Amino acid sequence: MSDAPEPDPRELLAVYADESCLGNGREGENPGGAAGVIEWVSKKTGKRKRFDYWISEPATTNNRMALRSVIEAFRGISSRGRSFDVVFISDSKYIIEGMSRWVRAWEARGWTRKTGIILNLELWKQAVEAVRAHDVQWKWVRGHAGHPQNEYANYMALRAAAEQSSSDGLQRSLFDEWMAGKKPGVKTLGDVAPFPTATTFKGTRNG
Repeated sequence: MSDAPEPDPRELLAVYADESCLGNGREGENPGGAAGVIEWVSKKTGKRKRFDYWISEPATTNNRMALRSVIEAFRGISSRGRSFDVVFISDSKYIIEGMSRWVRAWEARGWTRKTGIILNLELWKQAVEAVRAHDVQWKWVRGHAGHPQNEYANYMALRAAAEQSSSDGLQRSLFDEWMAGKKPGVKTLGDVAPFPTATTFKGTRNG
């Protein structure tokens, strides 16, 4: 957020994240991407500001990229050592249920589960550490249902997977330009989701 007013500690942020793996589940190396748009409202102007991030891997899975969408978002948010209240919105139940429920039990048992191994264990640990300083509300949204911010995150994740590109941190968002342009593959698009409010925020600390 280097080119914008710095949010105050405990300000509220919203993150809309998505992931993609081209050929997920097929044999061979399947390229993937993860991306998100981070929103906050300036206390001085009352205007909503947005920042984008995206990353890619040459051989990966949807679940791995979903975890990386969390890690990259919170590393970007935490880059100046501040803590925030964060609403993290994703269409991945793997992430929403994992970060809000599963990790507590796994960590309490020394990162083991009652049955079987924990897949993507190192990424789960990285995600928990990235999130630890913040209060987070994990919120699921149906994917490919015309949710503007989710559709935009999906667009960025697909692009990152195809191009094997990375934003190298947070960048000025092109959400408004995307909304004004053509959106192949998006059948319908609803209204832009409103920014969450402090009165409706129900965060939990992961540390």
